[in-house]
This record gives sequence, C-alpha cells and structure tokens, in this order.
Amino acid sequence: MVVNWLLAHWWVLVVAAVLAVLAGVGWLYNRQQQARWEAVRAQGLRYGLPQLDALHHTRFEYAVRDLMHRDGCRDAQRVGGRGDLGADVKATDPFGRRWVIQCKHRRNGARGSAVGTPDLQVLNGTARQVHGADVAGIVTNGRVSAPAVTFAKQQRLHVVDRQTLGVWASGSRPLWELLRAVPPPRRSTPLS
Repeated sequence: MVVNWLLAHWWVLVVAAVLAVLAGVGWLYNRQQQARWEAVRAQGLRYGLPQLDALHHTRFEYAVRDLMHRDGCRDAQRVGGRGDLGADVKATDPFGRRWVIQCKHRRNGARGSAVGTPDLQVLNGTARQVHGADVAGIVTNGRVSAPAVTFAKQQRLHVVDRQTLGVWASGSRPLWELLRAVPPPRRSTPLS
C-alpha cells in the first residue's frame, strides 16, 4: 500500500531527496566555515611573557601545545603529567617532523631556578628512543644553565629559552624558523 502510494506520488521522493542533498551541503558548508574560523583564530594566538609567567605549569604545557597548533601542527597534543617520560607536548609539523617537547615553567620567570642538565638528560634519554622524535626540545619561560646549553648542542637537543619563547609566543613565525639545525623535512610540501 505504501509502495503504491509512493509510485502514485513520486514527487514526494524527489522532494525528500532534494531536501536531503540540501541538508548535506549545508552541513558540509558549516563544517568548512568552522574549520576556516578555527584556522584564523589559531593564527591570531599570541602570548606575552607576563601571561606565560602567570600560568600554572599545566596551563603552560597547554599554551605550548596551542602555539604548535597555531604553527600548523594539527595533531599537537599535551601528554605531560606523571609518568610522561620526558614528553609534555607532542606534535607533527607540516613538514612531517615529529616534535617532542619538555616544558619547564618557572613561577618566577627569569628569576627562578635555571633549567639544568638533568632535565635535558631525561629528554635526551626518551625523546627519540621512546617517543620517536625527529626534533627534541625543551621550552622554558626561565633561564637555562650554561652546562645545559652545552649538553643540548652536543646531543642535538633544542633549547627554547625565555628570549626565544618571547619571540615565538608573541609573533607569527613558527618555532622551527627560530631554531638552528632543525632536521630537514621528512616529506616535500608546497612550503619546502
């Protein structure tokens, strides 16, 4: 009976199909607009050093994650916490390089204790072997001791100190443009 009615009123099926297509197009358009808005919002993300100094250490890790996302690392995630094995933020940049970042927030900023060699030793022991990093680095809103800087250079670790963090967080240049000796891209992209 229903089939006979639909055969007699075939236009109902056509109207339902057109409405379904219009709803699908509207949904797709909405998703695209949302993605564009998110990209614009992420590109506008800026932090000043006083803002970063005022954060709790966990919020600092989220801020670093958000900055990596702003720079095009779509899979940037905060993984820090107890048992993080030296990784607070992991991300893959647009060139295919896997980043592992250890965050060291100092409540007193530059007046706080310096990041030392032991912090870098933990990162060095796990970043590549455990987390598969192409780029391993430490980000701090504080100071880094001279022996730690020397160790970082020897072990191909990247140090983002207070000065570099200030430039990165307040600007529009991605972190890999601010660091020296970043490994080459894993894959070719329109940017490479």
